[in-house]
Amino acid sequence: MSSNPVAETVASLLPRARQELTELVAFKSVADFAQFPKSESEGAATWVADALRAEGFHDVALLDTPDGTQSVYGYLPGPEGAKTVLLYAHYDVQPPLDEAAWVSPPFELTERDGRWYGRGAADCKGGVIMHLLALRALKANGGVPVHVKVIAEGSEEQGTGGLERYAEQHPEVLAADTIVIGDAGNFRVGLPTVTSTLRGMTMVRVRIDTLEGNLHSGQFGGAAPDALAALIRVLDSLRAEDGSTTVDGLTADAQWDGLRYEEEQFRKDAKVLDGVELIGSGTVADRIWARPAVTVLGIDCPPVVGATPSVQASARALISLRVPPGVDAAGATKLLQAHLEAHTPWGARVHCEQIGQGQAFRADTSSPAYEAMADAMAVAYPGQEMSYAGQGGSIPLCNTLAALYPEAEILLIGLSEPEAQIHAVNESVSPEELERLSVAEALFLRNYAAN
Repeated sequence: MSSNPVAETVASLLPRARQELTELVAFKSVADFAQFPKSESEGAATWVADALRAEGFHDVALLDTPDGTQSVYGYLPGPEGAKTVLLYAHYDVQPPLDEAAWVSPPFELTERDGRWYGRGAADCKGGVIMHLLALRALKANGGVPVHVKVIAEGSEEQGTGGLERYAEQHPEVLAADTIVIGDAGNFRVGLPTVTSTLRGMTMVRVRIDTLEGNLHSGQFGGAAPDALAALIRVLDSLRAEDGSTTVDGLTADAQWDGLRYEEEQFRKDAKVLDGVELIGSGTVADRIWARPAVTVLGIDCPPVVGATPSVQASARALISLRVPPGVDAAGATKLLQAHLEAHTPWGARVHCEQIGQGQAFRADTSSPAYEAMADAMAVAYPGQEMSYAGQGGSIPLCNTLAALYPEAEILLIGLSEPEAQIHAVNESVSPEELERLSVAEALFLRNYAAN
């Protein structure tokens, strides 16, 4: 890439990018204000807004979204008559989980073994920096040839839908000819990839009650119905013997016809322990991109330390269901709730509450924007052809934008390749990927403007 002026500019800006990512990662911007101060998210939002103003963006604003968080918006005008491109990222992050398991502090960007470690480094504060790098490279090499809108969401990880609702209420704000979602990732480091499908998701909280209060297990155990045991039975009903997801009425046999994901490589990426089997049937790509997947995210029950000999009167669990393209998330939610109710044993009382939902997404990969991105990727990644992959995760905003702007082309790129370990401890970003994808995005904007 060294012979390309855009690439040379991006390379020269990497030290600045690292400093900016260090500043942004330092904000503990988890949009769960029961766990982390709201001021941390507000500080990150202000940082992004200031960065946009410094780049000459107009109409920079902190948009108050219906879920109580803020999304940052800015508009950079291009030449008269130019197309409009919306660049998306999010500045909120997942909680750090077990901070003691991090090799370096989660909110201090730390370089180690050629990668930059910190919560949000890849998902998705690094995406904010990627957009800034691409625009700076274009400004230094002839200017930005399109109108650019940037939106940095403040609650994507929570799935509370604040930006989706805001966009529906103010559809003119995010209207664009093409939308680049910077919250996906390459299939692996060095392999340029656009994500063509996303699974949707629903989250349901289930509560089971059997008694007016806990009872002594010696006096009543054996006849008194145990709510925790009932919950365990219900949760077990969501999986077949091989670990496949089994929600009554929900189809789970679709096949993925794109990029292959070899089992041994998946085991390595997922860090599966030796001797432990993968779950499900079909190819790995079938299982993680084309089929539903249920996960028990948490259970309310007494911890082992301090537990008493009691029959539990109540028990709760939070369940996530990933929904493949072609399946309506609302319909899947109803099937999940009906399944939980039908499989609750012993006449126990069961209550289900939906707390989050997002539709699956499938892109039109035959559009001109994809051709422009393929040409850009070929320059940023010499000798590599752009690949198409699915992603098991969900970005509910994609479907909202597709519904609001049916003529817009939507592309998903980003820094969350497998080594990034997003949502886990020791999340990291590859600075080489940040560099190459920033070059690719800059060249894409140039190519797209010329089409």
